[in-house]
Amino acid sequence: MNGGAPTSPADPLLTVDRLTVTIGGGAGRHAPVRPVEGVCLSIAAGETFALVGESGCGKSMTALAIARLLPEAGRIAAGTVKLAGQDLLALPEARMREVRGGRIGMIFQEPATSLNPVMTIGAQIHEALALHRGLRGAAARAEARRLLDAVGIPAAAERLDDYPFQFSGGMKQRVMIAMALAGEPELLIADEPTTALDVTIQAQVLDLLARLQSERAMAMLLITHDLGVVAHVAHKVGVLYAGELIETGRREDFFTTPLHPYTRRLFAALPDNAAHGRMLDALGGSVPRLDQSFTGCRFAARCPQVFERCTIEAPDWHRVGAQAARCHLHEASLQACLQPEIRTDIKVATLPSASVSPVLEVRDLAVHFPLKKRALFQKRQILRAVDGLNLTLAPGRTLALVGESGCGKTTAGRAILRLVPPTAGTVWLDGEVLTGRRRAIRKMRHAVQMVFQDPFASLDPRLTIGEILEEGMLSLGVGGNAAAREQTIDGLLERIGLSPAVRGRYPHEFSGGQRQRIAIARALAVSPRVIVCDEPTSALDVSVQAQLLNLMRELQQERGLAYLFITHNLAVVRYLADEVAVMYLGRIVEQGPVDRVLAAPAHPYTRALLAAAPKADAQAWQNTRPAAMITEPPSPVAPPPGCHFHPRCPLANELCRRAFPDALDLGGQWNVRCHRAAEQEGVQK
Repeated sequence: MNGGAPTSPADPLLTVDRLTVTIGGGAGRHAPVRPVEGVCLSIAAGETFALVGESGCGKSMTALAIARLLPEAGRIAAGTVKLAGQDLLALPEARMREVRGGRIGMIFQEPATSLNPVMTIGAQIHEALALHRGLRGAAARAEARRLLDAVGIPAAAERLDDYPFQFSGGMKQRVMIAMALAGEPELLIADEPTTALDVTIQAQVLDLLARLQSERAMAMLLITHDLGVVAHVAHKVGVLYAGELIETGRREDFFTTPLHPYTRRLFAALPDNAAHGRMLDALGGSVPRLDQSFTGCRFAARCPQVFERCTIEAPDWHRVGAQAARCHLHEASLQACLQPEIRTDIKVATLPSASVSPVLEVRDLAVHFPLKKRALFQKRQILRAVDGLNLTLAPGRTLALVGESGCGKTTAGRAILRLVPPTAGTVWLDGEVLTGRRRAIRKMRHAVQMVFQDPFASLDPRLTIGEILEEGMLSLGVGGNAAAREQTIDGLLERIGLSPAVRGRYPHEFSGGQRQRIAIARALAVSPRVIVCDEPTSALDVSVQAQLLNLMRELQQERGLAYLFITHNLAVVRYLADEVAVMYLGRIVEQGPVDRVLAAPAHPYTRALLAAAPKADAQAWQNTRPAAMITEPPSPVAPPPGCHFHPRCPLANELCRRAFPDALDLGGQWNVRCHRAAEQEGVQK
């Protein structure tokens, strides 16, 4: 079994054999980067092959190579790619254009940047239909409408004339799926199709892909770092590390008996695998540079079970039942070395008491946005993004704010910092009311900082890392003189795991996880007491996510920081948060201690969120999500009367449709706004 992983016994639709990709290099230049080297995989019709691994391991580059969409400096140096027996690498580019978008469909990671912002959705789908199926005019429009209907876009006929900015993130992802299906592909390549989507939209997209695959018998190559997604849709799994495939097998075997030490460390880094209050078993180090020649195992420098042979001899493939792994430990003579590794260096966090006086209080916060009138005598509409929010943050504790996209979580965080002007409400800092005056806002900026979701967009690309960290200190007049500020910056860089030597580099020279650490360091530079974290882990792979969560917990213990953690990742909430507030259409519908709320949620919406969250266990997924949750949430411009959740709630009655529920105290600082909560089993008034 030299060189390649074992292939499926069924006749595969796609066969990739010893695929190698190089970027750059040439006479008188640096050595070429090899992001993909010797990759072998096969996918049968109707089968999903999930490709997992850390950022920078070569997952997306493998997909681009299969579709022959490599960057200008990239080339396929070796290997073959065959689709139903046809060698795609031997086709001229004109023929490949017919295959790409026709026989091979592709869903890109970020639909907002993949859709043309100046073309209507219908026009973009028409392009694919004209090129690959020869449909034009009324026939193309009818087929485009059918495709939007198939992917669950309501009022498809009218939405064909809308532009991408008029769609939510989940709906844009569905439009991308419709465009990928326009050519009736035999193979669908989905590159992180659910990244940054909330759990309900993610579940809808995954269900949609599974249904369409079943109807069309498509093969699917799924690229993801979310092991919960893998558990839901994959049939086979391949693990990539440093451009090399190191483990393959069936989904069930992958989750029950992972073979490679790297795969086992990915599972160990999951928040679900750690008790609340413990440090995650994060994988140290980073993926090695790919412009070097490897003599041994590529994972050796980070492997807890490494021995001398690993550093001098590259491992061959070894079968274990239906699985295969590229690891010396799976030789018959070394089976005794495969005992589970026991970590003794994982520290236990000491959680502060909830009775500590709050550092920040928010009461009746509202943020309303008046919309432009479309007609002269039309009544102006109001978008109620946040509509009466109450929150309390104590030093050394974490409050998680969860809910679907568009429920107002980010707007609430920005309004607390006065980055968005609030319409109403009061914010107290250390018991003192904060006004909109300049001095009060300056005090707020010193005490409360924000870590944004996309660090690349929030870090100024024209400033060095040192200048970015110093900017806040200069603006607020803290940190002392230049020498003191430089010393503070060096200490911050060391604290987030970077060398002070990188202070002269620019943001584009760092990975996504490193940029997020830099964003945290920037927030810490002015010594705040509260940090608002807006989806800081949504686009990170599990190993980098674990490193970041450990860093946040350590900083909280050292400095007594209070976190307002905005996220849709319920596994992270369960691990990091002390309290959780569930938000729906601008209002909190349930709030309380995280262990009680997530163990026995009282509100139907909270239960629906938990049911929709994919679990990293091949046997755990149960499609128990209420059918009403498949619908889109109502518009905050015209929220439903009564309880806003009643159109999607399986328990709604006439009272729910008529009156918004008051808060029901369930004891222990746990409350819920639901007329039916007291009737539910296990919930006491």
